[in-house]
Amino acid sequence: MGMPTVPEDITINRLLQPLIRVVIRGFDRYMPEPFTFAIVMTLAAMILAYGYTPTDSQGVVMAWGNGLSSLLPFITQVCLTILFAYALAHLGPVPRYLEWLAGLPKTATSAYGFVALFAGCVCLIAWPLGTILGGLMARQVALSFRRRGIQVHYPLLGGAAFSGFVVWHMGYSGSAPLMVATPGNSMETLLGGLLPVTETILSTFNLVTIGVTLATVVLVAMQLGPAVGEIEEIDEPETSSEALLAADQPLAARSGLAGYLEGARWLTLGLGLILVTYIGNWFYTEGIRLDLNIVNWTFLAACLLLTRSSMEFTQVLMQAGRAIVPTLLQYPLYAGIMGIMLNTGFVAQIAGFFARIGTAESLPLIAFFSGGVINLFIPSGGAQWAVQGPAFLEAAKTLGTDPALIVMGVAYGDQWTNIIHPFVVIPLLIMTGLPANKVLSYSFIMFLVATLPLVGGLIAASYF
Repeated sequence: MGMPTVPEDITINRLLQPLIRVVIRGFDRYMPEPFTFAIVMTLAAMILAYGYTPTDSQGVVMAWGNGLSSLLPFITQVCLTILFAYALAHLGPVPRYLEWLAGLPKTATSAYGFVALFAGCVCLIAWPLGTILGGLMARQVALSFRRRGIQVHYPLLGGAAFSGFVVWHMGYSGSAPLMVATPGNSMETLLGGLLPVTETILSTFNLVTIGVTLATVVLVAMQLGPAVGEIEEIDEPETSSEALLAADQPLAARSGLAGYLEGARWLTLGLGLILVTYIGNWFYTEGIRLDLNIVNWTFLAACLLLTRSSMEFTQVLMQAGRAIVPTLLQYPLYAGIMGIMLNTGFVAQIAGFFARIGTAESLPLIAFFSGGVINLFIPSGGAQWAVQGPAFLEAAKTLGTDPALIVMGVAYGDQWTNIIHPFVVIPLLIMTGLPANKVLSYSFIMFLVATLPLVGGLIAASYF
């Protein structure tokens, strides 16, 4: 007797389509654009802090205002990352290399999985690159498929790229696990010493959870493609460095020494080599350690080595500069929200409540879910751990819970809700030109399915 046959139209994709349509309609109707969402979150944080802490209305407003400038160094770093990554994608052989990579997937289904896998792997190396390079790859894949005459759903490519961010805090640049492994960190006394990365990032349970989570996101992304009549292809012209130079009024070439210097390749090449020397010495003295500054200087060095002149680089940056406006506009509002949550003590109350209701086995899961909630108001892994960590480590000490599971529980929760956060998605929106509701509608589905492997990993490590 042969195996029962499954009708062709009963596929995972077909079963998921009703859910996908509901989610897309919901985000299209109820999800405001990111700046509006930031204003709504600001008002919500003010109301919650006023209602649940002893702080009066003036104190809440002052906490918000004092927090507005708290992320200015970080905002500058992110803007530079966007500028340099955008410019790098249009200089030298980089566009051709990105085009080659984008040509690897041959079908729309494989394209969705490829973009999710690419973004996830990049995020594991360095979180600042995840949304930016993921967004660039989503755009390049969409352009590659358009050139080949194959339809591919651009919003799903964007959602798949953003969903790769769901593993960033488990990787090389994870804020919480790196912080507790650093001598002199604020929780060293509470932990009774340092917590090495071999017990957190490099632990068996974390490595397995990375693989399962990323595989889940990739496989689900491959099943979310819409019907042919519902596909939205990319709608923008392709750009090269030459096209960027021609898009605006070009910088006038001058004669004499000034013109020679502005067009001289050796000038930018020399500065790039000096910067490479600095970066090499950094890694030699500091070890294999990445932060936003080093990422930015590495990008800048690559741009300087690839550009043909300072004039060309300046012109490309002028085009890229338009991309940082949303970041400059919205990030201070989230800094203000962080100021409210931190300076009124509200987020500490939330963390303390969650920490008190746990048992030795359930505390990592509670850290996970509370981390996801707190991340909606404090979308910064380091700042969130600084607030949430002490309460949960105290509870872990009392209950006998492995502190490494607490660190990774908070980290998992942080990255979990990152992929539905309009604050985090801004760089990817800049790279792709997609609206937030279209990207987040797909990443929301990934957020739901990623819950299973993340929770499963913590349960396995806690109970077995």
